[in-house]
Amino acid sequence: MDAGAIANYITSTFPETTTATAMGATFFFNDPAKMFPFATIVTTDEHDQASDLNRPGVFRLNIGVGKETFQSFVGTETTHDYKALDRLMPHPVYGQMYWLCVLNPSDATFERVKPLLKEAHDVSAKRYVK
Repeated sequence: MDAGAIANYITSTFPETTTATAMGATFFFNDPAKMFPFATIVTTDEHDQASDLNRPGVFRLNIGVGKETFQSFVGTETTHDYKALDRLMPHPVYGQMYWLCVLNPSDATFERVKPLLKEAHDVSAKRYVK
């Protein structure tokens, strides 16, 4: 999977999604005020340097899920290689807010990510309705 294919998947699967781009990142929103994205794709180290996104072709997909889902993926593991490709892990900065991330997901990993994107979209939609 490349970043463009993932962006296309998100916007076609969730047609009400709006996007914004800034600082080497694409933000995916379902609230018109664009306050809280449910997913982002980051392609540069402008936001943080944990994943070394300045490597050629490397990008990070970030997904804001619920607490239970986050904990089911992270478990009790406390150390993570934030530069590792194709591995679901907590976001290096926003993990405390239940964001997961994956660098350059393979097709198989992206299949595991699809339900996470749906959950992130639903979590964001509930937040917007409130």
